[in-house]
Amino acid sequence: MPVEFLSDEQAEAYGTFAEEPTRPELERFFFLDDVDRDLIALRRTEHHRLGFALQMCTVRYVGLFLEDPLAVPWPVVEHLAVQIGIEDPSVVKRYTERRQTLYDHAWEIRDAYGYHPYEDAEWGRRFRTFLHGRAWTHAEGPKALFDHAVGWLRSHRVLLPGVSVLARQVAEARTVAEKRLHATVAGAARRADPALPGDLVATLKTPEGSRFSELERLRRPPTRTTGTAFARALERVDEIGAYRLGRLRLSQIPPNRMAALARYALGSKAPLLERAAEPKRTAMLTAVMRHLEAKAIDEALDLFQVLMATRLLNTAKRKTEKERLSTLPQLEKASRVLARAAKVLFEELELVEEQKTDLDVAALWAAVEEVAPRAAVMTAAATVVTLVPEDENSAEVAMRAALANRYATVRPFLALLGESKALDAASAGKRVLAGVRGLPALARRKVGVKPLLPREVDDKLVPPAWRKAVYANPGLPQGAVDRDAYVVCVLEQLHRALNNRDVFAAPSHRWSNRGPACWTGPTGTRSRRTSWRP
Repeated sequence: MPVEFLSDEQAEAYGTFAEEPTRPELERFFFLDDVDRDLIALRRTEHHRLGFALQMCTVRYVGLFLEDPLAVPWPVVEHLAVQIGIEDPSVVKRYTERRQTLYDHAWEIRDAYGYHPYEDAEWGRRFRTFLHGRAWTHAEGPKALFDHAVGWLRSHRVLLPGVSVLARQVAEARTVAEKRLHATVAGAARRADPALPGDLVATLKTPEGSRFSELERLRRPPTRTTGTAFARALERVDEIGAYRLGRLRLSQIPPNRMAALARYALGSKAPLLERAAEPKRTAMLTAVMRHLEAKAIDEALDLFQVLMATRLLNTAKRKTEKERLSTLPQLEKASRVLARAAKVLFEELELVEEQKTDLDVAALWAAVEEVAPRAAVMTAAATVVTLVPEDENSAEVAMRAALANRYATVRPFLALLGESKALDAASAGKRVLAGVRGLPALARRKVGVKPLLPREVDDKLVPPAWRKAVYANPGLPQGAVDRDAYVVCVLEQLHRALNNRDVFAAPSHRWSNRGPACWTGPTGTRSRRTSWRP
């Protein structure tokens, strides 16, 4: 095994025919054009012509001249023999009788087609530029970088070196890139604040009486769906945000490199990070805390969306639907009475119209009372009027009235949400965000002593379905605003604005206002959440 990242099988397959070429590969690498045929035709014997063609196509496919030119799959020999017009491909076995001929042909092919030796100074410089550039800009493993190096050499007609030589160069390029990354990140942290590296290292300590380090604690996402859990998630956002890692100037570092460094640090335990040498330790802690800064915001907003959907919206909807279902038997009974009375009434009216006689009200009531007493009909009509409001959006209005009763669920996090610096808004969401910023003051308001007045709230944040719950609570004084209903109303507007990205978060992986290709996550994939699904 030349280098640890290559297995024995991979090392043995390097620069050889590891498997038989496919039909497309035969047509691409082993097709002889006119220039090839003219060069081959200069050979006098069949075995020299076929051997020359074999070396010519082998270097195209493999990237180097084989020590044994006949160490190729036999279908390759047959494919070339057919093109040259040699009936017996086995004559190629005589090609290796004189070793000097093999070397002479290889030099001739190299000069004719512009192949460069790996030791060439100019092409060596170009290759190292590519290799180190690739190692710096791509967060890929050594085997992937090794394969890209082989591909570059083949595409630029540079003859492949020994597997150990190339593997060592790949390993060296990755080492240089990693050291550069660590030094750049750690240097940016020290320039932003000389005390920042020490503050980050302090998160690796385990406080007295705790089983976890501060870093482990900050890594832990919220696990419950409650208002208190959301408040703690917002506290976690503030704790991580206190390091102000957004001030670091790291634009010169490829985002995927930072993501890979954060991924490695996230998978490492605190003792391992603490034992790491500088500047690697500072770089890893910086990367992981920058990632946690965005991740904590994402997890908090995810929890807010789940909380709104499951604990508020769905709960209120189920409650109103249950209430409406409970009135269904009463409504059905009243409707049956009205239906019988209406049928008799319509029949009597049609009869009067056909006979063109005067309407006898007493006779009409007498006909109705034959199917239901007058008092029962009047009671049924009143019941239907009560249970079937004139407003077409009565279900939505009722659901918002039920939502207003969920204020206790959202009260624990109103202050932290309103004071959070992570939220920002586009032009369409500025009014909603301003309403959210005013929630802490409303949460502290003792509305029992000083009722909320209409001028103290933003009327444009109250849609029609909310107006009755906000402005017409029968349990409040005339003209007072229901604080609880208004707060939940604003939170529902925030819920929608986040889904539409009218309100967004920064820094964030899933709730930012940037396009889908603007962020590269810690897994190396690019994504943007365009809609929320529980």
